[in-house]
Order: sequence, then structure tokens, then C-alpha cells
Amino acid sequence: MLPVSASQHFKTIGKLIPWQEWAGNVFKTVPKADGVKLLLSKPLRSRGDTLNSPTITVHIDALADGVVKLTATHWAGSAKTGPNFALENVAASHASVDTQEKSVTVHSGSLSAKVNTEENKFAVDFLDANGTRLTGHGFRSLGYMRDLRDNPYSEGVYRGHKGFMTTNLDLGVGELVYGLGERFGPFIKNGQSVDVWNEDGGTSSELAYKNIPFYITNKGYGILVRHAGRISLEVQSERTTRVNISVEDETLEYVIIHGATPKDILDKYTALTGRPPLPPAWSYGLWLTTSFTTSYDEKTVTGFIDGFKERDIPLSVFHFDCFWMKGFEWCNFEFDSDMFPDPQGYLTRLQKEKGQRICVWINSYIAQESALFEEGRAGGYLVKKTNGKVFQMDNWQAGMALVDFTNPEAWKWYQSYLEKLVDMGVTAFKTDFGERIPFQNITYHDGSDPTLMHNYYTLLYNKCVQEVLDKKLGKNKGCLFARSATVGGQTMPVHWGGDCESTYAAMAESLRGGLSLGLCGFGYWAHDIGGFEGLPSPDIYKRWYVYHHDSQHIFLAEATTTTNCQLQGPIRSPLLAFPPPRLLLLPRPLALRRRSLRRAAELHQTQDFTDALPLRLRRRGAPTWNAYPASPVPRVSQR
Repeated sequence: MLPVSASQHFKTIGKLIPWQEWAGNVFKTVPKADGVKLLLSKPLRSRGDTLNSPTITVHIDALADGVVKLTATHWAGSAKTGPNFALENVAASHASVDTQEKSVTVHSGSLSAKVNTEENKFAVDFLDANGTRLTGHGFRSLGYMRDLRDNPYSEGVYRGHKGFMTTNLDLGVGELVYGLGERFGPFIKNGQSVDVWNEDGGTSSELAYKNIPFYITNKGYGILVRHAGRISLEVQSERTTRVNISVEDETLEYVIIHGATPKDILDKYTALTGRPPLPPAWSYGLWLTTSFTTSYDEKTVTGFIDGFKERDIPLSVFHFDCFWMKGFEWCNFEFDSDMFPDPQGYLTRLQKEKGQRICVWINSYIAQESALFEEGRAGGYLVKKTNGKVFQMDNWQAGMALVDFTNPEAWKWYQSYLEKLVDMGVTAFKTDFGERIPFQNITYHDGSDPTLMHNYYTLLYNKCVQEVLDKKLGKNKGCLFARSATVGGQTMPVHWGGDCESTYAAMAESLRGGLSLGLCGFGYWAHDIGGFEGLPSPDIYKRWYVYHHDSQHIFLAEATTTTNCQLQGPIRSPLLAFPPPRLLLLPRPLALRRRSLRRAAELHQTQDFTDALPLRLRRRGAPTWNAYPASPVPRVSQR
């Protein structure tokens, strides 16, 4: 059963528990060098109200200029211990604390957090340098929810329960919310309920591969919810004046970031969570892939590449999709000897004679038929169940297990096979999956909480692979092509949008997903031209091809379906099926693309990477929305 949000849980059982759970009084204030500690209680009418009632401990800390963190804890001894997202470049040099009779204020450069400490009037106002209120907490906006009916009394007077920390941040009139990762629905998030929980769900639903618990508003601030587990956000969907945030945990922490423009906010956000590096120059060229399930061998691949050369279409990267390995053996990291009898020789010829960089598809699963399965089981490199047995499932590859990247030895073991591929000539890995991560009855080598690891796993998986490329090729000389991500994933580009359909609607979904992801600090993003599921008609493929040139990276997908594979056999690249007159359309977008990418590289070298975010919101000749949020947002992105 999926962990659920507080509001969803209590709606399911019918009504809220009639017990005071909202903080309304500051009982104690303890100033610190870089912030303040507060002890909150329910509103108190007499000394007797201090009995049989919870408290919430709140720390408000200045992290950097314009950045403040708020941490609220119910039971410190029961809070989940990790993993959590690291914060970099934290310095309290801008911090000061001002204590007054009825308030205490934490100043952090351009942002201040003012707490009303008057009896039974707890409130928090986040103010900019001019004293303008950005957001904050008012009546019943910080509390702890529990369901006392989930469990019977278990230890004398103690009653087991399911608990949720919840906080509600105010939204003003006309305030719009953006971000929250690669979301394929409306670009403006107002009115939506969003669950931050990575899922393999395609591009046509509320599910997302890259859930990022960070949103940005047009009022001059962004919010990062620093929690690796499932987070529920109700953006004006439960209360029209608030963003409700809840986690099934004893602690909830968020960071508020102030900036004059979205660009300024993203600059501070990525200073905390990591900036995307500049990918290698060759990665900006055209990528071509084999299809997902069609049969291919050396002759097929060579035919693709030669066909592009005959039409004067420059290819930069050739990608070998799943079946470069034998079926039922993913992953064994060995080329199928029936299709590629001399993989080392063939890759060398592709590089030297055809000028191709090589990318291969991988994931973090080890099928039972793979020769690596017994190695992984014997070495303790695979995720285990709480009974000590290896976790396995048949959903994807038969009997597949999952590499436990919290085990340093498993980390090195997995890398050893990737290093052999790099030695053969591989310069990029398409790190597929990373979302189908179990969380019930699971144990990790380092004791990490399984519900937190569900979202966090992708960060370890991609970091493990990126380390191989950096070690063998040099820093930023190779790149990933990743599907899943979480906070910090932007430091390991490139990412692509997942399994979209071959329709105009899916093209719009991909656009909205890329725009939302870009506003979470991801600088390099692509999507499958023509779609992944289905066969695109020529008009869709051509339109998608031109539209894709607004992305930093361009991936010529071999769209296909199982039915079409069975009926038609190998499917040629749709681009190669175009008659010569249509191919004359290609040079102009390619030339425009090269020009814009040179400018993007210049911007990145000056660390002004926010001007090079994917699919910038702009009109022809107009400045980017990142710097000028008051300019109109294209209507297609709002639907």
C-alpha cells in the first residue's frame, strides 16, 4: 500500500480526529547565533492545558542571503533518520536575530522570518528587504495529525497511531505556482494536488518520473520541502488561500528562498542543491537510437548510420537500446554475441570510421538469468527483504533483483562492469528506470528508511554511473541520459522525458514537463522525437523534430509498438523514410540550433546557466520568463 498524505488519509476514514493538533502558541523562545528555537503548543487557557497534549519544536535558521530553513518536529526520537538531500554553500554570515517583547525575527540578508510570540497568537511572516510579506503561517497552519483508530492500545496508556506532520503556507491573490518536477499536466499548478513520489507512469497522467519537491511562485520566492519520502502538496485544492504540505513522518522541513526574479531564486536554489555542469560538446548533436523491441544487429545499425550520411544529416551519438543484451538477462552488461559477435571491433569501427559516440541502455535491475545474479546474491550486493532473502519480482525482467547502492561494495561491483564498457568505447549511458523501487518489507545495507529510499534511490543510481564516466573519461567528458531524478539529479545531466505517445497531445505533455522541470534547476533535457509508444505519422514526426530543437539535446526516437513489431518486423527510422524534398527542411533548424547552443555554452561558462534552461519560456525576440516573470506565458504551456 502506498504511503498517503494526511488529508487523503483522513478523507478516506471520514473525518478528522477531534483532538487539538494545531500549534497556536509559542511557549518558549531560545535565540541562537543563526536563528531561533521555538517550543509550540496548542493555545493555552490554563496550566492544565500543558498536560496530555503534544508540542512541536521549531528551528528557524538562516542558511544564506535570502535563504531561511524551518524545521518542525513532533517526536524527535521517532523521526525518520535518512537519507535526505544535502545542502551546499550554507553560511550564516548574513544572519542576525532581533528579539522584541511580542516577536522574534531572524534576518538572513534580503529575507526575514518574523515570529509572533504573543500568547496564543503564533504566526510566522516571511518578509523581503522592504518589509513586504511573501508568505507565512497563520491560523491552524502548522500541526501534527494522527489517526488513533489505526491501532489498538499497545503499551499501557500509549496508543499506536499513524502520524503526519503538516504545514500550510499562504498564497496571495493572483499568486501562481510553478515547478514540482517534470509534471505533464497544466504548467500553472494552482488547483492541483501533487504527490512527490516517483512512478513509471508515462507522460499522460499525474504520475511523474522526476518528482522535485520544489516550487516557485510569481511573488518572489521558492519553497524546497527537504524530505526524501512521499510528500503531498495541495496547491489551492483544499484551501484556496494556501499550499498544504504533509509527510508521514515526525519531522517536516522546508527552505524558503527569496529572489527578485525566478532566475535569482533558481540561482540560490542550485547553489544549495547543486548546479548542472556543462555536458560535452558532442552531446548537443543528433542522437539516434534503435527501437525498443525490434531486432537489430551490426548490419541494421550500420544501415541506419549510412542512411543518415547519404542524406547529409550529421549524427553525433548512436544509442543501443535494451536488446544489445540478450533477453531475460538484463542487465548482464554483455553484447548479445548472436547479433554482435565482435562488439569491441564493431564499436571501434563505429567511432573511427563513422565518427559516432556510443551510448548503451542500462538499468539497476539484475535478472535471475543474468550471470551477475549469483554474484550479487553471494556478495550481498542486492536489496533484501526484512526476512533476509533477496527481493525479486517479475515486473520487467523475470526474477529480477535490485542493486543496493547503499552498500559500498555493491557500488564498486556495479561500476566494475560499466568500466569495461567504457574501455570498449562507450561514452554515454542511458540510465533507464530508477522509479520502480520497493518500500515495504525491505531492508538496505546501511539501514536507510525504505520509504525515503523510494525517491532517493535514483540519486545514488545515477551518481554511481556518473562516477564511472568521470573516472574513465575525465570530468564532464561523458554524460548520462537519465529518466528518473530527484533533488540533486540536475548535477548529472542529461535527462529525457520518458515514454510519451506518438500524438500531438503527447508532444504538448512533453513541453509542459520540460518547462516545469527547468524551473527546478534542471538545465539539460530532451524527449523522444515522434514519441515512444506508437508509430508517428510523417506530420507528427516532422513537427516534433522542429519543436525539439528548442531543447538542448535532440533524440531521434525509433517509435514503435509491440503490434507493429510483430506485423512489420524491423522498422526503419521515420526520418529515413522521408523523400528528399522534405529532408531539405532539416538544415535550417540544425543551423539555428548550432548558433543557439554556442550562446548557451557561453552563458554557462559565465555561470549564468539559468538563461540556458530547457525550453525557455519566451516569445520571439523577447527576454526569458526566468528573468521577467511578468511577461506572458505561452498558452499551450498552461493547458
